[in-house]
Amino acid sequence: MPVTFAPSDFPPLALAFFGLGTGYLIWAPHELIGWPRRDERVDRSLGVWGIWLPGFCQFVVGFILFVGLTWFRVFRDPTLYMAAFAFSAYGIHWFSIGWNRYRQNDPRPNAGMSVAFMLISSMGATVFFRVGDWPVGLVFLGLFAVYFSDFFVSIGVVLAERALGLFRLATGCWLLYISYAVAVDFALGWHWRT
Repeated sequence: MPVTFAPSDFPPLALAFFGLGTGYLIWAPHELIGWPRRDERVDRSLGVWGIWLPGFCQFVVGFILFVGLTWFRVFRDPTLYMAAFAFSAYGIHWFSIGWNRYRQNDPRPNAGMSVAFMLISSMGATVFFRVGDWPVGLVFLGLFAVYFSDFFVSIGVVLAERALGLFRLATGCWLLYISYAVAVDFALGWHWRT
């Protein structure tokens, strides 16, 4: 006899938004204004934060969403498929960039990664704007701007790092608002996101 679970109205979205937003706020000052100045200790610190906050938080949420959508069918909203895909991919990506920063590896291969993640960002914007969830659509536009800038950082355009920091700062602030709104909406039945 198969086990059946009741549908859930509480996907763990706030955790993923919070993790990525916090990660962006940790990395942005270094890119935007050069603080703290890059050295081996700063690279290790940024790497650890990158792996654990945006990396782990998004990966865990993506995994839960995929399992909830496919194996247990506790989530029914089809847009959560896009969220599961994006959170999983972005989480794994942060494991890689965090580890690369920790080890002070060459960032030039990030150019190809940036192209792929601009595509995911475009998909997310398309899906969430199409269903009328403009706050999350804006998150994906911010992500697109981050990866667009990161492409130019990877190929050595000097001022691109400042743009990357600016887009991470703006997107990080928006992500923290979204994480706050999602948590308050789910917990109190409010409608901050609409």
